[in-house]
Amino acid sequence: MITSKLLKTYRIDRPGKFKLASHDPADHGGLDIEKIEARDLLSDGVQRLAEMQEKLYAQDRWAVLVVLQAMDAAGKDSVVEHVMSGINPQGCEVHPFKQPSSEELDHDFMWRTTKVLPPRGHIGIFNRSYYEEVLVARVHPEVLAKQKLPPQLVTKKIWQQRFKAICDFEEMLARNGTVILKFFLNVSKAEQKRRFLDRIDDPAKHWKFNEGDVAERKHWKDYMAAYQDMIRNTSCGHAPWYVVPADNKWYTRLVVAAAITEAMEKLNLDFPTLDSTARAGLARARKALMAEKG
Repeated sequence: MITSKLLKTYRIDRPGKFKLASHDPADHGGLDIEKIEARDLLSDGVQRLAEMQEKLYAQDRWAVLVVLQAMDAAGKDSVVEHVMSGINPQGCEVHPFKQPSSEELDHDFMWRTTKVLPPRGHIGIFNRSYYEEVLVARVHPEVLAKQKLPPQLVTKKIWQQRFKAICDFEEMLARNGTVILKFFLNVSKAEQKRRFLDRIDDPAKHWKFNEGDVAERKHWKDYMAAYQDMIRNTSCGHAPWYVVPADNKWYTRLVVAAAITEAMEKLNLDFPTLDSTARAGLARARKALMAEKG
């Protein structure tokens, strides 16, 4: 079971001192369980999450934004598939963000994500997000160049400026009732290699493989440095980062499910109560239905 105490070890509450190297991608919280038991635990968590989502939807006051960031093959799609398996589709939207379109490049770096934020009563999942603009764009200068920014605005301060813009944006969302949970799925380079080989060797997984993903492994150290700096500068109380061990997918799913459920439980969600006028309407409706013949 993923306890609140265990979750705190993955939640980055002191980002200024955060060191990515101190977090073990193979950690499994000391849980020594079989896959069947892991599935049962996740099933319990998914059921609880579904119950909370129904109340979230009915109450229509809060929104929940889940941000998933990771290196390729870390398990983002798997988390969405398994953790959200019991959620009512009409109350949950998943948005994957890949290479930006020409229209998106004609706007600010957060435009394409801002327009699909979850409305009240909904859970929104960003599979990658505006954080790509301080990760991929930082590791690959040519990506930043394609954003057509005026040259005088592209200075050494651009990453700190973007960190501030993101923090201000997330603070505004939090003040307006959006609960923000950000997960970095921390997979090791060795496990990523194993998963890539599995995709190559299994015909059913060929569609998942992109040869360019292998080339990105050459930039592993640069990405880890970018992730560390990103988390140090953007993890805060109203929008925390969770650095989730991702070498064991079953454990990754349990941690993410537990973190989302715990955050939603703190909202004191419940089904709306009716006033006397509405209750009187229910009584009249019941009486009319009971009076029907047949």
